[in-house]
Amino acid sequence: MSERNQQDGQFDKLTIKIASDDVIRNEWSRGEIKKPETINYRTFKPEKGGLFCEKIFGPTRDWECACGKYKKIKHKGIVCDRCGVEVTLSKVRRERMAHIDLAVPVVHIWFFKTMPSRIGNVLGMTSADLERVIYYEEYVVINPGQTDLERKQLLNDTEYREAQEKWGRDSFVAKMGGEAIRDLLASEDLQTQLVELKDKLRKTKSQQARMKLAKRLKIIESFVSSDNKPEWMIMSCVPVIPPDLRPLVPLDGGRFATSDLNDLYRRVINRNNRLKAILKLKTPDVIVRNEKRMLQEAVDALFDNGRHGHPVMGAGNRPLKSLSEMLKGKQGRFRQNLLGKRVDYSGRSVIIVGPELKFNQCGLPKLMALELFEPFIVKRLKDQGYVYTIRSAKKMIQRHAPEVWDVLEDIIKGHPVLLNRAPTLHRLGIQAFEPVLIEGKAIRIHPLVCSAFNADFDGDQMAVYVPLSIEAQLEAKLLMMAPDNIFLPSSGKPVAVPSQDMTLGLYYLMLDPLYIRENHELKTRVFRDSEEVLLALQASGSYNWYEEGSKSPNGENRSDYLRGIRIHEKIKLRTENGIIETTPGRVVFNTIVPKELGFQNYSLPKKKMGELVMQCYKKAGLEATVRFLDNLKSIGFAEATKSALSMGVCDVKIPTIKQKILHDAHERVAVVRKQYEDGIITEGERYSKTISIWTEVSDVLSEELFKLISEVKDSTMNPLYLMMDSGARGNKSQIRQLGALRGLMAKPSGDIIESPITSNFREGLSVIEFSISSHGARKGLADTALKTADSGYLTRRLVDVAQDVIITEDDCGTLNGIDVSAIKQGQEELLPLKDRIFGRTVCEDIYQPGDSTKLLAKSGDTLTVLQAEAIDDSGIESIRIRSVLTCETRRGVCAKCYGINLANSRSISMGEAVGIIAAQSIGEPGTQLTMRTFHLGGIASAGLTPEIVADDNGILVYTDLRTVKTDEGNWVALNKNGRLNIVKDEGRTLDEYKKLLSTKSIEPLQAFNVELGTKILLEEGTKVKPGTRVAEWEQHNIPIICDRPGYVRYEDLVEGLSTERDVNKQTGQAELIVKQHRGELHPQVAIYADQACEDLVGTYPLPAGAIISVEEGEFATAGKMLARLPRSAIKTKDITGGLPRVAELFEARKPKDSAEIAKIDGVVDFRGVQKNKRIVVVRDEMTGMEEEHLISHTKHLIIQRGDHVVKGQQLTDGLVIPHEILDICGVRELQKYLVNQVQEVYRLQGVDINDKHIEIIVRQMLKKVRVIDPGDTSLLYGEEVDKKEFEVENQKVSQEGGKAAQATPVLLGITKASLSTESFISAASFQDTTRVLTEAACAGKTDYLVGFKENVIMGHIIPGGTGFDRHKRVKMFVDSEQEQGLEFNFAD
Repeated sequence: MSERNQQDGQFDKLTIKIASDDVIRNEWSRGEIKKPETINYRTFKPEKGGLFCEKIFGPTRDWECACGKYKKIKHKGIVCDRCGVEVTLSKVRRERMAHIDLAVPVVHIWFFKTMPSRIGNVLGMTSADLERVIYYEEYVVINPGQTDLERKQLLNDTEYREAQEKWGRDSFVAKMGGEAIRDLLASEDLQTQLVELKDKLRKTKSQQARMKLAKRLKIIESFVSSDNKPEWMIMSCVPVIPPDLRPLVPLDGGRFATSDLNDLYRRVINRNNRLKAILKLKTPDVIVRNEKRMLQEAVDALFDNGRHGHPVMGAGNRPLKSLSEMLKGKQGRFRQNLLGKRVDYSGRSVIIVGPELKFNQCGLPKLMALELFEPFIVKRLKDQGYVYTIRSAKKMIQRHAPEVWDVLEDIIKGHPVLLNRAPTLHRLGIQAFEPVLIEGKAIRIHPLVCSAFNADFDGDQMAVYVPLSIEAQLEAKLLMMAPDNIFLPSSGKPVAVPSQDMTLGLYYLMLDPLYIRENHELKTRVFRDSEEVLLALQASGSYNWYEEGSKSPNGENRSDYLRGIRIHEKIKLRTENGIIETTPGRVVFNTIVPKELGFQNYSLPKKKMGELVMQCYKKAGLEATVRFLDNLKSIGFAEATKSALSMGVCDVKIPTIKQKILHDAHERVAVVRKQYEDGIITEGERYSKTISIWTEVSDVLSEELFKLISEVKDSTMNPLYLMMDSGARGNKSQIRQLGALRGLMAKPSGDIIESPITSNFREGLSVIEFSISSHGARKGLADTALKTADSGYLTRRLVDVAQDVIITEDDCGTLNGIDVSAIKQGQEELLPLKDRIFGRTVCEDIYQPGDSTKLLAKSGDTLTVLQAEAIDDSGIESIRIRSVLTCETRRGVCAKCYGINLANSRSISMGEAVGIIAAQSIGEPGTQLTMRTFHLGGIASAGLTPEIVADDNGILVYTDLRTVKTDEGNWVALNKNGRLNIVKDEGRTLDEYKKLLSTKSIEPLQAFNVELGTKILLEEGTKVKPGTRVAEWEQHNIPIICDRPGYVRYEDLVEGLSTERDVNKQTGQAELIVKQHRGELHPQVAIYADQACEDLVGTYPLPAGAIISVEEGEFATAGKMLARLPRSAIKTKDITGGLPRVAELFEARKPKDSAEIAKIDGVVDFRGVQKNKRIVVVRDEMTGMEEEHLISHTKHLIIQRGDHVVKGQQLTDGLVIPHEILDICGVRELQKYLVNQVQEVYRLQGVDINDKHIEIIVRQMLKKVRVIDPGDTSLLYGEEVDKKEFEVENQKVSQEGGKAAQATPVLLGITKASLSTESFISAASFQDTTRVLTEAACAGKTDYLVGFKENVIMGHIIPGGTGFDRHKRVKMFVDSEQEQGLEFNFAD
């Protein structure tokens, strides 16, 4: 049902309700179907009164009745008196419906089976009870009369008969089946129920009962407020959809192809007719009941086959496709036909490279263009008088007449075409180009757009679409042309950057001088200007930049006196900035560089090229950048060709020391093996140490190899090194495999195989080595296939959750923001502050630290690159910026909170679909991530450096670090979150340094996070020099350290129950290992001050897997290792962490092995054991408040007694549950955590995504609140409502003087957030279609068509981009004096 908007003929909202029997019979249906027949198999004409009846549905032929009495359009509207068919268009057979009158009412399966069951909730009956009644197994009491029976009581046959005998037949009413349920629903008083439920809800204290009541209350309230009557959920007639939507097509050989629906309808009609016949006769009750049940099942199968009982099978034992299946899933009506439609005027072909094309062009095969532009050609041929009819024009086109080509050339000018390569992962997957007609059958594309499409020329295909309308052509020209899309919307980095041979050519041209004429009589030459250099090059025969024999400006022929020079020779050149040293190659390169950039005098690998393109855009603008890119392409290909670089097997060098290093490594591995056999180390340690030795060998050999191949000999360079260093092809890992060794390989399980492949590809692999290497490689290929699908699904969920986030206003006026700082790992800065704040709006004035007169940025400024750099350089640690997370716009987000549009570095425009851009930016690299496993062929890479070395002169200061001195004179770290700082020596005391560090008044030169059990080699306050070893730690174990001296006593270490002795078979050495156990045992080591074990000093709980290193009764000194917990054998970092982790974060799932976090700030204490779990108490010393944590023995504690922890800090290993962060630390902290965690996964893969995209998704996950006290509002307890809606409701109540509601924020996963959208059309097209539609129909929901999906489905222009409301109403003033406004309305 829809309401139309008179102004533009478009309806602006859509309401869905339950259809009553009257509506079906009187408003929808054109007649009743009584026969199951479809068509007559001899005449192929529809049977009268059957499923295809012409009388009911309309004629099968235009303007012709069934018997043929009336033919032609002149009889329009007449109903034939012989056959009863109306003379009209046959397309009415797609619109007219019919109905089947049922002998007994049946229950609509959606309202009964879709959970939560609507019928069950209204009646307050369980699904199991309902099922027994509906399928005629038991009676239900409808009216107990004067008997002892209760309403809604179930009676089986025996009980029913006994009751009749006891109280008489007419003393009570009990029925079964749909009729019974209809009578019950009709007699329900919903208003009274509502009052009772609300009353119960107020009185109930139990959380679970309240949730249950609230759920039921919501369903009943939806019926009351929607004018739907509950008894409409039971049907006494079934609507039949129009015949052309369930066609029956004759095939060759007298067989028919039919839609499954026809079979399902036939079953319903057959059973219905049989039941009607049975009811007229005196049939035994059992048979009638069986027949009624079969009718109910037939209708169930029609609506949702397989929902109840076994699905009805068709030919070939395949379940028939019911009405529900027609809507659901990828092939369903929503996704297949309404959201994605096929496009007319399109073609596809293989692509090949077109290096001769300009950036905005693509090569279109002539024959394809002829087909695509046919209607335009026909019109032009008619206009120019070549032909007079469309038919003759088409014939002319088929003949390929010469005039046709001229006309085509003409038409194509200025008519862009769209090129698309599947999969379209982000918006750069469809771009517009000016077509250039070419011979052949392949489409040609510009080499620089390949990376945007992720295309290569190994057989990829692309599709071409022709924008037909003027508006479409304008959009293609102004928004979608390739030159307008040279930056990635995800990070703002240039995507059109030379690659492959172009990179190689440009790098070769810009090489550092290889040839230096120091001993030559001419020494280093000096040139007057670039032109002179080019002439000299030309004279030496290598560069023909000027025509042969060209004269110099003063007339003489310069080549007589200029000796030939080499392209990589060191020369001196006079420039505007004085004389510089450079090479002729660089001079050639600078002929194409825009003058705004100045002279580029450095070597140019691929990474620098991206920076250069970015710089060019900022200084010289888009047009100059596109020209520059085209020139880069031309010169790059030319130079790569001229350089004649090739690669031979001799270019792969093998380090001479390889054999010696391998020999040493084998010996070291043998030593480790011996230690294991002697029982000094465990199997796990042996494995880990072996892996470490081989990793080290790999690194040493790689270093040697790179030294070898990077040497310049006789002014030439190794082509292999050139390719790698330029970034054209290959990376260090691949070259290592060519010349050093292949190294460690991984098994499919992710474990590393401990015997490495010591051969390289030049030497060749042995059979066993080949077998080892293919083991891991196969997994890489399998993973790729599986994870591509996962990544696509993630993108789909992201798009769905963020689809209606658009820029709807300029400034929401909020004062809130988020604090951002540089991202660091230990001392290393992973992401500088300037990169995080560029293009964002600042919340407050920012001054230079120490100088309050120097303003760096004003509140409300959008930071430019220069401002961001100035803030970063000034030493400011963190600043507050506006963010979509804190944006207060009612619908969508505002431009100020979003910041700049990364795709063009300009401010974002109104109506821009930033939600979809965000989803694409996160989803697109997802596929890259998934595909990245196999490129390294399953090579293992593991990393943890086991020592800390100082890089600067300074003083060593500890912060937040508890240590204990050992007998050996070292210090051991007793807690995990301490830091070692090296600060500049300014002659202060230790305490002063500590105070300055804690208040962040000084920055340390270096700062290191310290692992638990780290051995610190220097005392606090020691002066250190660069290269000094400060600390080291055990790489393979996490130690459990004794912090006070005393005597050891085992507690609850019972062999066979909580511990086991692992005897090494080869050595007979035994070790005591704590094992996984159930029961009341809590293994720990206690330390007593005296041997009598009366004065307890401390206890140390032991997690499962710990290996005990002390004997009972021995004296343990402070700092001694009591036990060690092996780090689980290092696995390779495969992307498995990546994609599933991102999905886990966005779905807000509880991670496996989750960590326990502190609920308050305070000091840690251990308090024994309860229910087989350790009690860890955090006590706030200021307030005395305590929080207890019960932690299972299998988890490893990362805190010690006496540690000070802050709210939200981890107490155990593992990943944090996001919902807990929300409860304990609040929304801000959770937002920060989610953004950083997602970024971490992508950063690990080297993928750059701007924070704002992830923030948009996180905003959508946190947009709801859960009502905990409804106050005087109309909200319900436990209801989840939009934050903004909640605020509006509260304001309303407050103004009336009532009590406002209270709510807590909730975190929804993206799937749940998508389904909880206000638009039922959008939700139904995403997932759970039947559930969403059932819920919407019961509540009589109205969809106001505000999002994108619902508008696409309804066939409207989307309310974003050029279809944004504000852009549709453009006022154009013809004469400014008269101010005469002409309003144009571009809405459809």
